[in-house]
Amino acid sequence: GDKAFAQFLTDEIKEERKIQKHKSLPAVSGGWELEVRGTEARLVRKVAGEKITVTFNINNSIPPSAEEETQEEQKPDEQEPDLTSTPNFVVEVIKDDTKQTLVLDCHYPEDEIGHEGEEESDIFTIREVSFQPTGESDWKDTNYTLNTDSLDWALYDHLMDFLADRGVDNTFADELIELSTALEHQEYIKFLEDLKSFVKCQ
Repeated sequence: GDKAFAQFLTDEIKEERKIQKHKSLPAVSGGWELEVRGTEARLVRKVAGEKITVTFNINNSIPPSAEEETQEEQKPDEQEPDLTSTPNFVVEVIKDDTKQTLVLDCHYPEDEIGHEGEEESDIFTIREVSFQPTGESDWKDTNYTLNTDSLDWALYDHLMDFLADRGVDNTFADELIELSTALEHQEYIKFLEDLKSFVKCQ
C-alpha cells in the first residue's frame, strides 16, 4: 500500500509543479518587504514615521465553495478550477512616538470575490479595530475592540481611507491574494514531498 501511495504522490507532485504559476513568490508593489515563516507571511513597509505591518496565514485560506464540486462531475480532461487563497489579514500601524499600535483585522468577504464589475466596492473589509501595546506579542482581551458590524459608515470610510493612504487598498489586496495563493501552492507541494518521504521511510 505504501508503495502505491508513494507513486501516487510522485505523480501528484509532478502535476502540481506543472500548474504552478510562480516559481518564486510574486512581489507586492509599493515597497513592501516580505518575510515568510512557514505558513505565516508578513509584509512590512515604513512610511514617514510609521511602520505598517500586514500579517496573514495561508492555513484555511481557501474558501470551501471551490471544493464542493465532486470529482465525478468533472470530465477527465477538464482543468480543475483554480484555487484562490483569500486569507484574513491583520494590519498593524505603529507610530514612532506612541506606545500603542493600531490593529485592524481585515478579511475578504466570500460574496465579494468575483464581482469585478462594481467599481466602487472594496474587495476586502475591516472586521475589527483595536489598540494594542506596541512590542507585546500577546494581545490583551481586556483592550476595547471595535466591531465594524454596527459602525457609523462615515467612520468606517475614514478607516478604509486611512489604510489606503498607507498602501493597503484594493490593488494591495489583489496582490496579496496572488502572493498568498502562490505561497499556499508552494507549501502544498512541499507538504506532498514531505509526505512522500515519510511514506517511503521504512
